[in-house]
Amino acid sequence: MKYFIVLLGISLFLQSCTYAISPAYLEKSDKAFSFEKLQDEPASAQGKLLILGGTIVQTSILKEGTLLEVTQKALDYWGKPIRTNRTGGIFFILHPGFLNTMLAVPGVDITVAGEVLGNGSSVLDNIQYNHSVLLSKELKLWEQERPSWNQPRWFDPLNDPRNPATW
Repeated sequence: MKYFIVLLGISLFLQSCTYAISPAYLEKSDKAFSFEKLQDEPASAQGKLLILGGTIVQTSILKEGTLLEVTQKALDYWGKPIRTNRTGGIFFILHPGFLNTMLAVPGVDITVAGEVLGNGSSVLDNIQYNHSVLLSKELKLWEQERPSWNQPRWFDPLNDPRNPATW
């Protein structure tokens, strides 16, 4: 029984230390192809499987599925987007089928293994921008982390956040 508990603990620990994308897609992906190269040479990336991540900017429901506009960010060792203001630009993810828009909201970090379909474009202030479009093969939505500076770190028993008189 003692060995079973130790084995169970080790297996749970190892399971929590896995990459965001499954090993099957991780092996098939082109790790040498960076996001910068994708933006510079979009034609050479068509059909490649890439692993990208970032923060969701906008979610739209289409006939083909769910379209996510994502601000690209670098990924850490586990495949999670790094919390930074640095970005390489914007890309789109087309997820076939319905994706719950209550979970995939702006501000949520996402990691995707996707096949490059090509380029899409958008117009902002009469300027046309080209963005890469990926067909989602597998994606991971990360839990939103509450910034520590958002709330006080101590509890004030006399403060009632619902009562403006205590502000």
